Amino acid sequence: MWENTKVYQYERRHYLNVKVIRMGIDILKTVDVIEIMENYIVKVRPSKGIRMQLDIGYKIEGQSVVLVEVRPVWNNQSKLREYGYAKATFIKSKNVWRIFWMLANQHWECYKALPEVVTLREFLEIVEDDKMHCFKG
Repeated sequence: MWENTKVYQYERRHYLNVKVIRMGIDILKTVDVIEIMENYIVKVRPSKGIRMQLDIGYKIEGQSVVLVEVRPVWNNQSKLREYGYAKATFIKSKNVWRIFWMLANQHWECYKALPEVVTLREFLEIVEDDKMHCFKG
């Protein structure tokens, strides 16, 4: 399962496990997704002073983009763990993004208030507004 994992260092001592999985989206759409996500992450990342304890990132898995919190493991501060809190999956046949949020039991649940959006930017706006308090509590 983790044979295609690459470890990237960011900041001084933080590492992200990024699964290298073939995107089900064409290459131009993939470039757009990365650009949109990088611009979003720049806006929402915490200040440098607390990034060692809490950081925000994303990962691309297949046709999904997952927003994650990156935190140290509670009993081993030298190890980091990613906690997904919002996911958008591209449905190619409909040309829409389906929105999910993470339940306490670690299962993804469809966001019932607005289950599908046309653009990734709309998904990010919904996560930021978080009117139902599903994504950030």
